[in-house]
Amino acid sequence: MDKGPTLYAGGLVFDGLEAPQAGLGVLVDKGRIEAVKPVAAFEGFAGRRVDTSGATLMPGLMDCHIHICYGAEGNPGDAAEKLTLSALTLKAMDNARKILEGGVVAVRDCGGKDYVDLDVRDALNAGRFPGPVMRASGKMICMTGGHGNKNGIVADGCDEVIKAVRTNVHKGVDVIKIMATGGVMTPGVNPEDAHYSAEEMAAGISEAKRFDKRTASHAQGAEGILNAVRGGIHSIEHGIFMNEECIREMIERGVFLVPTLAAVKNIIANRDRGIPAWAVEKSERVYDIHIAAFRAYQAAGGKVAMGTDAGTPFNQHGENAQELAHMVEAGMSTLDALIAGTSNAAELIEPGERGRVAEGLVADLLLVRGNPAEDIAMAAERANHLMVIKDGRPFADRRGGAELAQAAE
Repeated sequence: MDKGPTLYAGGLVFDGLEAPQAGLGVLVDKGRIEAVKPVAAFEGFAGRRVDTSGATLMPGLMDCHIHICYGAEGNPGDAAEKLTLSALTLKAMDNARKILEGGVVAVRDCGGKDYVDLDVRDALNAGRFPGPVMRASGKMICMTGGHGNKNGIVADGCDEVIKAVRTNVHKGVDVIKIMATGGVMTPGVNPEDAHYSAEEMAAGISEAKRFDKRTASHAQGAEGILNAVRGGIHSIEHGIFMNEECIREMIERGVFLVPTLAAVKNIIANRDRGIPAWAVEKSERVYDIHIAAFRAYQAAGGKVAMGTDAGTPFNQHGENAQELAHMVEAGMSTLDALIAGTSNAAELIEPGERGRVAEGLVADLLLVRGNPAEDIAMAAERANHLMVIKDGRPFADRRGGAELAQAAE
């Protein structure tokens, strides 16, 4: 139930763009941010107040790369194959709840199974079940024998790629995901190899844009990255083998990097827990290269949006915010990491509605202990999340020690 206007004041406010500021109040009403003003402007306010002293109110986080149908087992693809579509849907809904509990209010799913992700998206966006706002890609588009071929649409040649895009558009996807290179979690493929030709990539991306669909490309090797970038892609997922040419062209064209540092990191950390040996070997081979490429890209001023690849081995839904700490550990400033997880992510997946604390935007917010710009753990660790606010209403309130979670209405 809507409790009427609520004023959050007493602590810091991070607006998604600049360093956290003191002395501001944030008025929330009817699911949106009504006003962001100096606290003195709210003198005489008689509605509900939330004292945020010692904490920071910030935009809810956004994860631009998840797999909501997968459960972070040692081999998530094999685990999903053993489930009926009904069981898979229930699993996805449970993952959605965990994601929101972890402070993430919007996600972009980058590859589901049998289009289950689209039904999950519709249920979440209609408010029928607790979870983040969701954008979904449906089935990934990949070449014969390519990365993701087990659950993707296999398409070879420009005509087949165009047809695959049209199939996904007809299904109702929000974003078209095309697999430009090999990857870690498919046996027998090399992450450095370009899978689609420049012509095939350009054909698919052009067709997606004709239907006003955003595009994302799984792209790890340099040649595949360049094929995607030159074809007009909106975001590069992973970018492990980015070189100077890739970085320069991505920045020139305003392409986002979604680094997903958590993916390889979690595989290596859990190498002895049932992950296929070939996935561990590839992860160990690319880890340092990935970190170096990420550092070079963000040091050059490239646009980064937070993404985790949650659902891959031991990359848990609900722990998505840990990616903030991974980016800082890899050399990004705390402020830039916070921007990557809020306003930059919003620009990539949902421009204009979320990702900032600004008048008129949806009140999907996160209250964290302390100042996350000084200590990223305040935003990265769920234990430091005091409140998760969805559509202006507290979904999770941990200020009293025990967690109170709001049920779907």
